[in-house]
Amino acid sequence: MSDHYYTSNPSTPHQRKSLAVTLGGHTLTLNSDSGVFSKNGVDYGSKVLIEAMQIEDQDEVLDVGCGYGPIGLIAAKKANNGHVTMIDVNGRAIELAKENAIANGISNVTILESDLFAALTEDCEFDVVLTNPPIRAGKAVVHAIFEGAYDRLKQGGALWIVIQKKQGAPSAKAKLEELFRVVEEITKDKGYRIFKAIK
Repeated sequence: MSDHYYTSNPSTPHQRKSLAVTLGGHTLTLNSDSGVFSKNGVDYGSKVLIEAMQIEDQDEVLDVGCGYGPIGLIAAKKANNGHVTMIDVNGRAIELAKENAIANGISNVTILESDLFAALTEDCEFDVVLTNPPIRAGKAVVHAIFEGAYDRLKQGGALWIVIQKKQGAPSAKAKLEELFRVVEEITKDKGYRIFKAIK
């Protein structure tokens, strides 16, 4: 059986690729590889999230399930005087994200291999949490991301998520509404929904 991208140590043979992408008005060169999410190019859902997400110059941001880094690195460009913490369970993705931060001259990031939120200290608090959640990992994992995001957001902070309607957007929204004070659908595009949930 082939590895999932949410495997901590993919055994798939390496097939590195270099991608030149323009996202959120910024151009990045990203290295990708087999065994990581959306290895052939930044997936459409991430692009929709990047275009929609609102990040201020000094925000503290967390990218959950960062993959090789497109969402978190653009967030770091937006939070020029802030900081972005990027976490993923996939060790190969984390190494790529670190490479990609260096290659694009982005230094206001901390990139950690982490099973969900395990690598974060208790006192970590964020203005913004971003996630394109690993739907194939199952609803329990996705809901654990929502719960962990709530716990680590500052009061008034926002979780931004992208999810496809056919992959459970209605049940995701219902879970967010249990946890958060305000849940808004910010945009929809080709079946993808962007939700902003405010603590």
